[in-house]
Amino acid sequence: MGSFQQNWLPFALGSIPHTDVSAAWNIQLRNFPQIPSWPQLPRRTYLENMYVQFSERFPGVTLEEERIYVDRTQDLDADLERLYLAYLENDLAYGQTSAAYAACLEALRQGQVSLPQPTVALKGQVTGPVSWGLTIVDQNKRPILYDEVLADAVGKHIRLKAAWQERELAKLATTTITFLDEPYMASFGSAFVSLVREQVIGLLEEVFAGLHGIKGIHCCGNTDWGLLLNTSVDILSLDAYDYAETLVLYPEDVNRFLKRGGIIAWGIVPADIAAKTETVESLVARLEEAIARLVGKGVPRDAVLQASMVTPSCGLGSLPLDLAERILELTGGVSAALRRRYSPDGAQPATSAN
Repeated sequence: MGSFQQNWLPFALGSIPHTDVSAAWNIQLRNFPQIPSWPQLPRRTYLENMYVQFSERFPGVTLEEERIYVDRTQDLDADLERLYLAYLENDLAYGQTSAAYAACLEALRQGQVSLPQPTVALKGQVTGPVSWGLTIVDQNKRPILYDEVLADAVGKHIRLKAAWQERELAKLATTTITFLDEPYMASFGSAFVSLVREQVIGLLEEVFAGLHGIKGIHCCGNTDWGLLLNTSVDILSLDAYDYAETLVLYPEDVNRFLKRGGIIAWGIVPADIAAKTETVESLVARLEEAIARLVGKGVPRDAVLQASMVTPSCGLGSLPLDLAERILELTGGVSAALRRRYSPDGAQPATSAN
């Protein structure tokens, strides 16, 4: 983690409903100048769907009119060999996400974005291997994570995607944060997901092992937080608006996580219509109630307050534009209020909302 100071800083999780690259970057930089992250624009093109976006060069991957699948009727041996060779040689170019799949990332790489100076960190994100492997199916609609050969390839593929992106961001910022977005972890342990704990941990650690900067993971529902907290992740991001009480069930895991320098990113700003009636004050109060419950289970209050950040509860790509922008502004406002209250230097983000 180096000298990274979280100090209740805010950041965005990924997708927003904008289609114009310049407008997307402007709203990002206005609300999150300390930790900008490149925006994903799923409404711009299907190629920026969070599962399609990181599919390039996966063996057998096929795109047909807004449908993505892996064609197992093909001979995939040559493609698998290329993937494994890139993995063994740490050939990060194999993991490149091209301009058509990530317009805002490409604009950043090409010097078309003026980042505030100095930035605390620059954030990127990929779809995590569990969610990616359960969403991408074969020609028979069977998730490829249930295919023994392809399951092993998934972790290596996403690792190269994440490591390439981190390398590109590191050219522009001293500190990088790379997030794995894992919405399917909300179904882990249910009848809908037939994965064992060891397989999930193995997939996550496969990707984390390829990263040198700060590593984050986001799940927008309830999950086995103990599992995630006991990986090598540095920042745990959760939907604290609807699911903060579920973290309270894991006080010992939270304690260990905080003691080793872990950070909690509280997604206290709802990524839905509820944001229309919430205010900075109401959200701060809601978060403080959640923290009080955690403290009541034996987690030191000071440890939590010193290891917290603020985010929306989830991505915003499916929302109306005005609602998404309100949520981003609220996130900056909640961060500003909490920094005034708890940050050692009392510093404030550039914007706030009431």
